[in-house]
Amino acid sequence: MYLARGSSDDPYVWLWVLGALALYALISYGLQYRARARRGSAHPAHDALHDLKDREDPQPPENRFVSRVIMLCGAGFTGLVAYLTSGAVRVLTVGLAAVVAVTVWAYYDHRTETRASARS
Repeated sequence: MYLARGSSDDPYVWLWVLGALALYALISYGLQYRARARRGSAHPAHDALHDLKDREDPQPPENRFVSRVIMLCGAGFTGLVAYLTSGAVRVLTVGLAAVVAVTVWAYYDHRTETRASARS
């Protein structure tokens, strides 16, 4: 019966995962919005949303690999911070580590996506 319920010590681990994905989407949107506004778009918010929705070109294999390594290293770093801290400090440091890791991941994906689209 123990396996059916899961073996996680933290019942809110899925909330952390969903929060990281939502943060990634929000940061990606913000980066696209900034890029569209700098290019002089008449409707940067609308265009940025469509840019995120209409990503047709997949990342080249080497960029995808680096993106996933950044994602996994960020998750590992966040997990290590969670393991090494406790109490209220844990929430603060894990939140900060997750924000930094997701920001680096989203920024890398944004930079490689804009370079790939500029070459096309």
